[in-house]
Amino acid sequence: MPGSNKRIALFIDGANLYAAARSLGFDIDYKRLLDLFKGHGQLVRAYYYTVLIEDQDYSPIRPLVDWLDYNGYTLVTKPAKEYTDQSGRRRIRNSTDVELAIDMLELAPHLDQVILFSGDGGFRRAVEAVQRLGVRVTVVSTVRSNPPMAADELRRQADDFLELRSLADDIQRARAASPPPQETTVAPETDAYDEDDYDDDEYDEFEDDVEEGEEVEPEEDR
Repeated sequence: MPGSNKRIALFIDGANLYAAARSLGFDIDYKRLLDLFKGHGQLVRAYYYTVLIEDQDYSPIRPLVDWLDYNGYTLVTKPAKEYTDQSGRRRIRNSTDVELAIDMLELAPHLDQVILFSGDGGFRRAVEAVQRLGVRVTVVSTVRSNPPMAADELRRQADDFLELRSLADDIQRARAASPPPQETTVAPETDAYDEDDYDDDEYDEFEDDVEEGEEVEPEEDR
């Protein structure tokens, strides 16, 4: 509710949100997303979780991480693990699920509402634990993709489920604009929804650059 004094926090599973938005045909404008939820109450924190390739001169997700870090988000990162799949294709894989669950539980006593951007059914127990502390939990994901990104057990556990497509007009990146930094992920290679596909963050090559004019401070000013 606009103008509310309720204390809210955002917990964004980066790769999962990216995959959900792409499945619906749009890209996230993270400044618009932050502004939207600032209007719904007292935004205590906005967490963004992702994995990083730390042993490369250039990490494909670094532009997005730097932009978020300087523009109102709290970044939680983890080193990526590289492997080669059966077809010989290079893959990057790891998970920040534990970090997200712990942060939700630790911050819950200071919140009225948690907004979880993920459809990963593995978060069901963490959501249940937060609810026992008296905090309402809203899950943001989509069931309109093929396959659906939101696990049924997570939707059932949440106090509210917010369909990502319904937010598209408020948080999508304008088509005419230069592409801002974006999370990248590898889409599941199965036809049916498999919860395990979304337990770990998995990345392909990162193609987008930082948008010109974005408010990113240079490294030396940190």
